[in-house]
Amino acid sequence: MDANPILIEQTRGNFVENRHRGAFVLSDAEGNVIAAAGDISRPVFPRSAIKSMQALAMVTSGAINRFGLSDEELALACASHHGEDVHVEGVTHFLGHIGLAAGDLECGAHQPSNGKAREALRAHGLEPSQLHNNCSGKHSGMLSVARALGVDTHDYVTRGHPVQVAVRKAVETVIGEPLSEDRCGTDGCSIPTWAAPLSAFARGFARMATGIGLPEDIGGAASRIFDAATTHPLLVAGSGHLDTLVMEAFGGRVMQKGGAEGVQCGAIRDKGWGYALKIDDGNMLASQTLVANLLLRFADPDAGQRAVLEKFARQLVRNVRGFEVGEMRAA
Repeated sequence: MDANPILIEQTRGNFVENRHRGAFVLSDAEGNVIAAAGDISRPVFPRSAIKSMQALAMVTSGAINRFGLSDEELALACASHHGEDVHVEGVTHFLGHIGLAAGDLECGAHQPSNGKAREALRAHGLEPSQLHNNCSGKHSGMLSVARALGVDTHDYVTRGHPVQVAVRKAVETVIGEPLSEDRCGTDGCSIPTWAAPLSAFARGFARMATGIGLPEDIGGAASRIFDAATTHPLLVAGSGHLDTLVMEAFGGRVMQKGGAEGVQCGAIRDKGWGYALKIDDGNMLASQTLVANLLLRFADPDAGQRAVLEKFARQLVRNVRGFEVGEMRAA
């Protein structure tokens, strides 16, 4: 297997300290490649980058219509949120809307990603709950699937549970190929994660952006989910995060979502193109640098959008005293 090319490098002073290999692909809904580098046929775990695809199970199960789910709730179902008040309150409301509570979440608890939210918890002597887990919105969406299907919500995270069967089928429908049992792992929030080629995820995001190749109900729901996420970008990530800032700047033209271990996926909606990338060593800063450069090149940003992207396309590296010691940049 040939090594992927070096796409991103990090300097220290005037010397390159780290080199990050990876692959990316930009394609249309029929799989025609607009641009690519590296092995785009190599299966990767997409992690949280495909939450919008997983959210389509809320359509196939009838959950969106049964509960009259709001756009804010759909945005939270796509989120890797930072545990800010707006996120915790939103997920609490989401769970209450479907007749459940925080104790029904099986994602586990961790400290909020947002520093101010962490400090607020400590100041009040409180421990984080499942609500602060960055995947609690997605899990609320999955619980709505269980409720709509009329099945037990217990163990909804397991591979054979009807919820995960529905999620798997929704993703397979969008990417256009089966997800294999021999390429399945467990995600950080305990649900199954299925590996597939980068090219399949890019094509899937293009199909969600255009509806091409999808059943009418799935295509319509994909458009609504993208609209919900791009209209409420703060709910999808958090203050100062690339996903939030990019979607705010592009005003619905770009759907952008990161996933753990150096994955980024999304769609340039007005062009009908989807994209997917993975940094081989899992470096998240390098993946943000790469996706920002990709969008600079292909999303036709205006001056304001370009200013947002350039902050991530060439990122300063600072030491503990705040001194600029290097940068992360495209190789």
